[in-house]
Amino acid sequence: MPLSNPDLALSVALGIVLAASTGFRVFLPALIASVAAYAGHLPLDEGFAWLATPFALTMLGAAAAVEIAAYYVPGIDNLLDTLAMPAAFIAGTVLSAAIMTDLPPVVKWAAAIVAGGGAASLTQGLTTMLRAKSTVFTGGTGNPVIATAELGGALLIPLLALAAPLVAVVLVILLLWVAFRVIRRLRHRADRADAGE
Repeated sequence: MPLSNPDLALSVALGIVLAASTGFRVFLPALIASVAAYAGHLPLDEGFAWLATPFALTMLGAAAAVEIAAYYVPGIDNLLDTLAMPAAFIAGTVLSAAIMTDLPPVVKWAAAIVAGGGAASLTQGLTTMLRAKSTVFTGGTGNPVIATAELGGALLIPLLALAAPLVAVVLVILLLWVAFRVIRRLRHRADRADAGE
């Protein structure tokens, strides 16, 4: 069922969740939002009508395919992480601003930068730390598993956000908590290994 005039809280929640998913992959959540908007299932703020055009679909589709493939190339995945942090912040900010309708421009952009860009940066930061730890502990052999999990998050979270935004908010919080716990456990393991030397 198409989203029509979602209330303010719902559009803000949807914008933040979609922004957070850009921390997993920069272009895939934007592609999903673009497809949903093109099909008439996702209302966009007036200034972001370009996101629902065939040109945007084509460009985002090509960028998403290249990004997904590149994360499975050893060494390139770590390099992409350094580039993805500012890209995720920008993509998260723009995507959340596009979704947050019926807000005064100053409020919308403040919310998009702080909440949208912040959520994207937090997600990207945690996945970057997780991949770095995987590279150290597995010599990079565990990185494809992380890339697949990130791809799943970048696909599942936007789709869930379109169907049930509040459930998607809970899922994002849960995923961030799990990632944080895994990183802490890996850090403690490294500290114990260093102490034993």
